[in-house]
Amino acid sequence: MDADFLLIKRMKQGDEAAFEVFVRKYYEEILKYCSFHCFDRTYAEDLTQETFVRFFAKLSDYHYVGKTKNYLYTIAGNLCRDYYKKIKEDPMDEQEINEALGLGRNHEEVILDKMTVEWALRQLPDELYEVAVLYYFQDLKLTEIAGVLQISLPLAKYRVRRAKM
Repeated sequence: MDADFLLIKRMKQGDEAAFEVFVRKYYEEILKYCSFHCFDRTYAEDLTQETFVRFFAKLSDYHYVGKTKNYLYTIAGNLCRDYYKKIKEDPMDEQEINEALGLGRNHEEVILDKMTVEWALRQLPDELYEVAVLYYFQDLKLTEIAGVLQISLPLAKYRVRRAKM
């Protein structure tokens, strides 16, 4: 029997230890995903926590079909899109970004590299950006990407190929 199925069953029964095991199992992957979608590490942690809060809030309605990780990525993706809408409404200058990140001038090169990669990724259309992050930074397989994005496997392959180009 699938470990996630058993965890979800135990969580629905109110087993606190099952909640902790579940969060530990997926927390780092979801945090990594959220970190690629926003500059602020603290906000990425908040998005990750909110992902689990929303999952647990709907746990009683959740029907296990073997794609729990995909569902978490979907929740996190929606939260990250909401984050970008907020950022576009409230632009920050360079100094505010550094302050938000808690960085001084000595970290300028690291920030510049991260911003360069982020800028290059942002030049991609949204659908290519999403597959690039999932494939290269989350190390998801093409079948997992197809499941997360709810697209066909051939379309996932095509988008990864296009993102490479």
